[in-house]
Amino acid sequence: MYFEQIEFATPAYDEAVALRYQVLRKPLGLEFTTESLAAEWDQFHLVAYSERGAMLAYLNLTPLDADSIKMRQVAVEPALQGKGVGKALVAYAEQFARDRGFKRIVLNARDTAVPFYLKSAYSVEGEQFTEVGIPHFRMYKDL
Repeated sequence: MYFEQIEFATPAYDEAVALRYQVLRKPLGLEFTTESLAAEWDQFHLVAYSERGAMLAYLNLTPLDADSIKMRQVAVEPALQGKGVGKALVAYAEQFARDRGFKRIVLNARDTAVPFYLKSAYSVEGEQFTEVGIPHFRMYKDL
């Protein structure tokens, strides 16, 4: 497995959007809007690939300010969930953010994903809230 930053509006980005749709949106009956995707032009798009070049996982990093960056849209191929791919991509993203001077990663985790992030030393901040119709928690990790 290897990791790479991909560019917005490329075939790799389109493949990542398809993975995100399959894993995150379709189960909730949600679609991407042209506007929401267009807003990602200046964000960091990180992926995990198999040795054969198949996209295994994706996540987005969105800078919030000079010190904080938000992790969003973490999606792992369903057949590979629970096999360490997501954990490895998150670790890569943390180093990627550190290398660019960020001091904290924040995220909104679906309640079902909270245990995953807790194992990687993220902390819950605040009370449960609803986003895209399902329970979430704000989480963070100081880098």
